[in-house]
Amino acid sequence: MARAVVIGAGIAGIATSIRLATAGYQVEVYEANDYPGGKLTQFEQDGFRFDAGPSLFTMPFLVDELFEEAGKNPTHYFNYEQLPVVCNYFYEDGTRLSAYAQPTAFAQEVEQKLGVPAKVLEKHLHNSAEIFEHTHQLFMEQSLHQAKNFLNLDVVKSIANMYKMHIFSTMHEVNQRKLKNPHLVQLFDRYATYNGSSPYKAPGILNIIPHLEHNMGAYLPQGGMHSITQSVYKLAIELGVQFRLGAKVDKIMVENKVAKGVMVQGREVLADVVVSNMDVVPTYRHLLKNEPAPEKALKQERSSSALIFYWGMGATFPELDVHNILFAQDYKAEFEHLFELKKIYPDPTVYINITSKREKNDAPANAENWFVMVNVPGNQGQDWDQWITETRQSVLDKTSRILGKDIGALIQTEAILDPRSIEQKTSSFQGSLYGSSSNNRYAAFLRHPNFSRKIKHLYFCGGSVHPGGGIPLCLLSAKIVSNIIKEKHGALVTTQ
Repeated sequence: MARAVVIGAGIAGIATSIRLATAGYQVEVYEANDYPGGKLTQFEQDGFRFDAGPSLFTMPFLVDELFEEAGKNPTHYFNYEQLPVVCNYFYEDGTRLSAYAQPTAFAQEVEQKLGVPAKVLEKHLHNSAEIFEHTHQLFMEQSLHQAKNFLNLDVVKSIANMYKMHIFSTMHEVNQRKLKNPHLVQLFDRYATYNGSSPYKAPGILNIIPHLEHNMGAYLPQGGMHSITQSVYKLAIELGVQFRLGAKVDKIMVENKVAKGVMVQGREVLADVVVSNMDVVPTYRHLLKNEPAPEKALKQERSSSALIFYWGMGATFPELDVHNILFAQDYKAEFEHLFELKKIYPDPTVYINITSKREKNDAPANAENWFVMVNVPGNQGQDWDQWITETRQSVLDKTSRILGKDIGALIQTEAILDPRSIEQKTSSFQGSLYGSSSNNRYAAFLRHPNFSRKIKHLYFCGGSVHPGGGIPLCLLSAKIVSNIIKEKHGALVTTQ
């Protein structure tokens, strides 16, 4: 059997291990932390359970695929429900908007609350679906860095329709032109944050993102987001994948421009292929110190990071749902602070995730588990302790003002995650959540490929490489890299 070593047990690393194991590889996964999941983990504190990282779940079939490829029934391992309300939105002028899962109901809500004809929203969501239809195969499901992938008929058709994809306009320009209403424009501009970018810089093609949420649906796994990690980790173990937790890789061994394995705590581990689920920057800077690095890819502008307050709240809020956004008054100023000034906006947009709305065991009775996040710049040595104190007060002021309650007085327990700890726990360079940003129209092509151009048998998966960050794209990166490996090394594999 061919041997594969995967560096990092994030969701993409686990998914890659499953796909390679089902192809007959003997797989070992080395993880520096003593738990799997990377950012997709959890913790409990004073009777409250918190998902520590990603909170939105779309395209659940990508998780189901892993079980199906292994010949398993996904429902025996993993279940989820579609949320009836995608997100509740709150604006400083008192406007409140519920984005219902049914697009027609959402369109009627927009017409009633904002005075925008329902057909305007319906047309915008239809356009988002069209972008997905024309681009998903090329930009999401295969490598952008292999010439052969541009030669099949479907991709040729997609390229012929690129003029419809708004690649020469920014997301904001497209939304402003098509939606006009400031509140609705702000709502759709926010999808740039799903890959850590600015709607005033990111290309309009990223208006594909609303399709994933509004047309395809937002979901919540039973047991919370961490159950994604638990279920795929269990599957991988059943398939014979060996996980070495608390085992930090020190070096990728390279001989004559071929990856031969890894060095772990002074021990050599030989392998036919090596896959790094680690951020590409520390992969090259720390694990490949003696090899030339692809500097152009590594020096791309990084995505935003996050400052997260985990609050156990001693009250319930019927006006809130699982996902909630309290918008900044001046959105453009917020993104200028984030990407130009590299500062936190004094009155930032606040995202509140409350899984206890659906998972009652996540909080005590008459209480809620709040995951409260603001977008912040990456860690570059700023005075985070001061920034955290100031931002905490800004968030308390904003939530108290909009919800009409003294939020600070209701906090029963608290934990904090900032870019420093994100970087330390997950090796994400500067604490960026999505690798490089998409703040230019060529970003997708400049992102690091799923393979090394210089070192044979070395591959990459996860949020810092193609196709990008977030659970669905990380799962797709695992699919892409596994297919590439099977194409190049299939002759070595004894299929199970």
